[in-house]
Amino acid sequence: MRLKGKTALITGATSGIGLATAGLFLREGAQVAITGRDPARLEQASAALGGSVVTIQADVRVREDLQRMARVVAEEFGDAGLDIFFGNAGIAYSTPLLSTDEGRFDELMAVNVKGLFFSMQAITPVLRDGASVILNSAWLNAVGMGGFSALAATKSAVRSFARSWSCELMDRKIRVNAVSPGAIDTPIFELEGGSSERLEETKRQLALRIPAHRLGEAGEIAQTVLFLASDESRYMLGAEIVVDGGFSQL
Repeated sequence: MRLKGKTALITGATSGIGLATAGLFLREGAQVAITGRDPARLEQASAALGGSVVTIQADVRVREDLQRMARVVAEEFGDAGLDIFFGNAGIAYSTPLLSTDEGRFDELMAVNVKGLFFSMQAITPVLRDGASVILNSAWLNAVGMGGFSALAATKSAVRSFARSWSCELMDRKIRVNAVSPGAIDTPIFELEGGSSERLEETKRQLALRIPAHRLGEAGEIAQTVLFLASDESRYMLGAEIVVDGGFSQL
């Protein structure tokens, strides 16, 4: 029960890393609120989590949704405030230099950078002094990989947010850190499109390039987020934990 008595908000928690983290936080004693764009998927996530979470329909691209998200969190958790914010909502797909159109580029920036910035802006007044904020970056922030430049740029921005916001919120003892997953086997792969056979082949080829010889699991990232959310990481500020099977290190 490492989070007993604490409150947490996780954006983009209807599947993958967000959903796995919500489940782990609940098992560790936290009260949890989750967000998602799709009401039906939110309902499914709530059922999967045992119906014990606060669900908030919110699109991180819409500032009015984010302001409402903050109001609901304040109402639900009351004087307790918010102890943990996991800024997890994000999208990922390839962005080849010569073929990426403006719409695809703008969508990445709107969700991964602008959406996170204004999520944090909305929720900061609700955060308790001494709260822990975890941002979902990626191993791409540290390496060059052809065909993924715009995605890598968004994740580099997220990594930078952890440093800058730690400085900006230091007087309130709010610490902001980042988790940087590698290739994790979640539904985010489906955003690239294509047949199921092509998707599985992409995963297989990617696994061959990873020193650990496999894709990661959502639960493995959730364990890292739990550490950053807990008091065990209280001496960490503006830091990053890379969980990528050695992809960016070896």
